[in-house]
Amino acid sequence: MSLRIKPGEPIDEDMIGRELEMGRTPVREAIKRLVLENLVTVFPRRGTFASEINITDLAHISDVRCQLEGHAAYRAAERRTEAQRAELDVLLDELARSKGSDDVEALMTLDARVHRFIYRAAGNPYMAETLGRYLNLSLRIWHLALDRLPHLFARVHEHEAVLRAIAAGEPVKARDILTEHIATFEREIRSVL
Repeated sequence: MSLRIKPGEPIDEDMIGRELEMGRTPVREAIKRLVLENLVTVFPRRGTFASEINITDLAHISDVRCQLEGHAAYRAAERRTEAQRAELDVLLDELARSKGSDDVEALMTLDARVHRFIYRAAGNPYMAETLGRYLNLSLRIWHLALDRLPHLFARVHEHEAVLRAIAAGEPVKARDILTEHIATFEREIRSVL
């Protein structure tokens, strides 16, 4: 997801096994899962490669995310538990403390944590699993364009509004904020790719 292995680069299963100090079977099982998540592509008799990224992927991924993440935010505002309220407060505090930060990796990690929190708070494990896969694909695209995105800080801090709407039990507002956030992400990425 972080593009440490660049899109289109071959994946050396033996090297990964040595690096992680594990046998071939766990590495192959992990690669099979990455294939299912569209992060890796296997070409028979040619090898295994990190999946390519193209602008069409962005449109398809954003289309699904707008619909499902908006719904997840809606459900989270309806269903969040008291334990999740405490987690939400921690995320709001971390967002406040990150203001002025220029640590790109920390901001991206916080962004992903907020999205994954919303998926869990929606109370639907199938939706959370599906959205997790789409978020991973989005993160690859984000890493691809990261050095050309001037508004990373603003995008991450838009989460404050959606978290406050979830905390206040305002499902329509939470849905609308998150849907617009994802649409803005797509427009900004499209403008630099």
